[in-house]
Amino acid sequence: MINIIVITHGEFGAYLIEAAEGIVGVQHEGLKNVSISQRMSLENVRSAVENAITGMRSEDGLIFLIDMPGGTPMNVVLPLAKDIARSAVICGVNINMLTSAFAYRGNLDFEKLVGKILEDGRKAVCEVKSLLLGNSKS
Repeated sequence: MINIIVITHGEFGAYLIEAAEGIVGVQHEGLKNVSISQRMSLENVRSAVENAITGMRSEDGLIFLIDMPGGTPMNVVLPLAKDIARSAVICGVNINMLTSAFAYRGNLDFEKLVGKILEDGRKAVCEVKSLLLGNSKS
């Protein structure tokens, strides 16, 4: 199974996981969350991420879903992910991305799942009023 680690500032990731599991179903395995706080030292953040990676490596792949490009989660994950052959670091996690990851990780191979997560995440970013009026501004 393709495993997933969600890493975000504050409890954002934990709440996204809770909401996504309410839609798709509880993920009993292959999922970890790391919530970081401004009160954590960089070394504590790195240690928390390393601990999450332990046991989550999979021949099928490991996907890191993080909240924003350029933030601490990304800066900590990238040096660690470079040594994991089948891994991806995807920024801008939203509920569409998470439900997609949960729904398809058992059926799609690694590359296709990464593409599906990105595609579904992008679809979720739109201004819906103009879509309803036929004036697409996505």
